[in-house]
Amino acid sequence: MLRKLATLSLGLFLASCGEAAEKPADLKPTDWLLSAQSDEDRFRLLQKQLRGFDQPMWEVGERFQRLHDALTRGNHELASYQWEKIRTTIENGIAKRPARAENAEALFLKPVWKDIDTEIRSGDPKRAWAAFDRAKTACQGCHAAEKVPYMNNQPLFELAAPSASAAAR
Repeated sequence: MLRKLATLSLGLFLASCGEAAEKPADLKPTDWLLSAQSDEDRFRLLQKQLRGFDQPMWEVGERFQRLHDALTRGNHELASYQWEKIRTTIENGIAKRPARAENAEALFLKPVWKDIDTEIRSGDPKRAWAAFDRAKTACQGCHAAEKVPYMNNQPLFELAAPSASAAAR
């Protein structure tokens, strides 16, 4: 492991000096990134693996589900954590796909994110659930603006506050 790290470091150093770095001789078939011919090829492979905005949206969906679960359990600290990570994930997605920035910022990040954060952090279940619904509406609005309204037709957007009868059990 140390040898590979030293080899990679040397290769990056030589590349930065304008010298051609030789590929290490002990590469395995699973060294898909190290076996690329150049740093440019490695960056292309990484960019392909990191994909576009779909992958961050998948993470947002997972975290939105976990936010719902946390609110259901009354764990407002965990809900707040997930809400923060949703923002980070959307911002990271925008870095990869800047064309998504306008709607993400105008419909989600700037007008509602901070207010929803405040409501979730309040610890008041009614305020937090109202914020959850507001977040869901903001997500759906952004999907419509991005011309992917079919994204709104999935179970994730059926999530809601527990009914009064379920909460009493």
